[in-house]
Amino acid sequence: SAFTGLLRENGRVVGLTAKQGEDHVTVKAKVVVGADGAFSKVREALQIPADLYLYPQGYLIALLDAAIPLGEAKYFVGKRTILGMFPAAGDKVYVFYMIKAGSYESVKERGIAALQKTWIAIDPSSEAIFRTLMDWKQTAFMPTGRVRTPTWVADGAVLIGDAAHAMNPHASQGRMQAMVDAMTLADLLPECLATNEYSAEKLRTYETARRPQVTMLQKLADEQVLFWNTANPIIAFLRDRVFSTLDRNARLRYRVLSTTAGLRKEPPFGMMDRLMAVGLVPDPSARDLSAGGVR
Repeated sequence: SAFTGLLRENGRVVGLTAKQGEDHVTVKAKVVVGADGAFSKVREALQIPADLYLYPQGYLIALLDAAIPLGEAKYFVGKRTILGMFPAAGDKVYVFYMIKAGSYESVKERGIAALQKTWIAIDPSSEAIFRTLMDWKQTAFMPTGRVRTPTWVADGAVLIGDAAHAMNPHASQGRMQAMVDAMTLADLLPECLATNEYSAEKLRTYETARRPQVTMLQKLADEQVLFWNTANPIIAFLRDRVFSTLDRNARLRYRVLSTTAGLRKEPPFGMMDRLMAVGLVPDPSARDLSAGGVR
């Protein structure tokens, strides 16, 4: 089915129209939920303006055969280089490789062998997996973008997930934040049903609860773009110092992991934490996971 428009009564959204094959269908609803991604048609129909920023880098993604066992994920970060590998169902390996936006076709023109050579240079131990790339049909290009909107709600409608707040995948939060949106909205809807109240003011309870964490994660993702995607040797040096510190500092590592897991609503690092992460200041609580508060 494809969304085609909204139904309104007295200015309130009361349903939607869609096309299912050759048929036009009408669906009545107390609340319409727009969960249709960064380029949301529901958001457009609601006339909610969006600041859509497309990052200069995206990812060539590929689904390859696990020619050798891949017991855990791998992630390589270098000079304007990111290569990641994750075990996938059905003895497959999901590979993502950062490339310049708009360069997918030129990568294909250089040929599969050239891409395999690049990957093998990064991770020689996975050559057997990379050799299972036989056809460009195994690949696709995934653009990356950020969406900011002034509101996520309207009378009788809400936006969730990327439709409301897409963020760079460095935050590892796209699907997770959409699910948290859905859970938060699900907690509110019984009250809406009980009072027959579906106004934007009522639905904004959901947005008010969710926006602080989303805003923090979007800012964190943009910061990670600066450090992870960089070709600047000084920034890369600082980034690698942080990676090295996180290997040794359980407290800071826990803050990063708990943020990536979606368990924190505040930034993982304060100013002193940042100085400690770079290695400029010692952390007396480096082994203390219970040490509370950012510094």
